[in-house]
Amino acid sequence: MTKRFYLLAVTIFLLSGIVTANNPVKKRQVNQQVRISNGVASGELTRAETVQLQKQQININRTKKAARADGVVTRKERAVIQHKQSKANANIYRKKHNKISR
Repeated sequence: MTKRFYLLAVTIFLLSGIVTANNPVKKRQVNQQVRISNGVASGELTRAETVQLQKQQININRTKKAARADGVVTRKERAVIQHKQSKANANIYRKKHNKISR
């Protein structure tokens, strides 16, 4: 568990370094990672819940990478990314506030 927490802390640290004031998508992604890490640290998230939320974050990152692949992020691509982030946000809240705990 300590190794996982360390990995999450390093991930958050690295992501926080690339956040700029002009990019709300990155800010939102980092905020979600922090919320997941806080849920792990406080015991609000189980291991299975954490794995599912991390997979969702990985999927969002892949979508962002694919959108940037051609050099231009279209409105539709941006809308897809924001929709996935909204769903992830709701999942984080729901899993942190359910009755299951470690």
